[in-house]
Amino acid sequence: QVQLVESGGGSVQAGGSLRLSCVLSEYTHCMGWFRQAPGKAREGVVAIYPNFKTTYYAESVRGRFTYSQDRAKNTLYLQMDSLKPEDTAMYYCASDSLPQWSGGGCPWSAYNHWGQGTQVTVSS
Repeated sequence: QVQLVESGGGSVQAGGSLRLSCVLSEYTHCMGWFRQAPGKAREGVVAIYPNFKTTYYAESVRGRFTYSQDRAKNTLYLQMDSLKPEDTAMYYCASDSLPQWSGGGCPWSAYNHWGQGTQVTVSS
C-alpha cells in the first residue's frame, strides 16, 4: 500500500505563499493533491500523471498553485502563491492504486490513497 506523508502547512496572511511537500513510498499512475475545508467535501486541487508529465489544476487554484516533483527524493511539492482565505483547508497528498505505467486518465474519483494531511490557514 502506498504511503504518503505531507508537511509544510502553516498559517499565512492573504497574498502569502507556502510550499507543501509529500514524501511517497512509491509512484503510482495518478498522483495528486486534494483539500478539505471545514464543513465541505474534499476537492481535487491538482491531478498529476507523473509519467506523462501532465497536470490538471482546479479552476480555483489555476495560475496560483504549481506542482513539481523530485524523483530522486520520491517527493511531490505544491507551491501555493497568492493565497486567499478561501484556500484555508486540510491539504492531502493522494494517489491511486495502479502501477505508474498504467494507461488511462486520472479523474478525481480514481484516487483512493491519502496522507494524513497538513493544515493550511490563510487569514485576511
